[in-house]
Amino acid sequence: MSDSSAAPAVDLRDLRISLDGTPILAGVDLTVATGEWVTVIGPNGAGKSTLLRAVGGLLPAPDAVRLFGTPLGELRRRERARVVATVAQSPVVPPGMAVLDYVLLGRNPYIPPLGRESAADLAVVHEVLDRLDLTGFHARELATLSGGERQRVFLARALAQGATLLLLDEPTSALDIGHQQEVLELVDQLRRTHGLTVLATMHDLSIAGEYADRMVLLADGRVVASGPPDEVLTEDLLARHYRAHVRVIPGPHGPLVLPTRPTLKSR
Repeated sequence: MSDSSAAPAVDLRDLRISLDGTPILAGVDLTVATGEWVTVIGPNGAGKSTLLRAVGGLLPAPDAVRLFGTPLGELRRRERARVVATVAQSPVVPPGMAVLDYVLLGRNPYIPPLGRESAADLAVVHEVLDRLDLTGFHARELATLSGGERQRVFLARALAQGATLLLLDEPTSALDIGHQQEVLELVDQLRRTHGLTVLATMHDLSIAGEYADRMVLLADGRVVASGPPDEVLTEDLLARHYRAHVRVIPGPHGPLVLPTRPTLKSR
């Protein structure tokens, strides 16, 4: 990779993606600074997951995406895997695979061809499993875990990868509120102590606003608002683009979005 000490972690310029002939992203510009946490929000079908897949190299957009100053198309697969790790909403789970073996897949970018994982690789994996409250799950098959437990295993694999850019697509959708907080606090701690950069999508707007440095609101494949959470999570913007009735009140770590019932019309 090129010397990119001053380059942003993510730089999107006129990102356009169509799937089966249908435009999904219609010219997105977005910059994420190294060490920043940016959360993309928007109604269903806005293009949030598509944006993350393009940044992760899973959709063809090599000229529109730069990672740490290098065009995505210039990164070989193993190089890209050392830079960016993705936690998808519904990853493919190999049948019969145990938790330890699945998380070890995150170390593949560092294992030589035809080689085996080292003691250092195993140490990384065990540390991540411990931090995600998964100690004791090593031999369990993924298929036997609850949705929340699997979600933590998916995150463990991404963290074991050691990448400096973490893409989180609805990372807490299957978690109870306690594990939601544990997972997000861990990600934020790693961001602060290891310079991790986070680009996430989230449906829970209050939780999103508590952790993000900056939020980006997508609608109809375009950026319609970008800024600190208190500038994006406004009653006007949410009513306009989500067609939702909400109240937004200040919270200790960010705006709190409270759904409210529409006013009933008297008969």
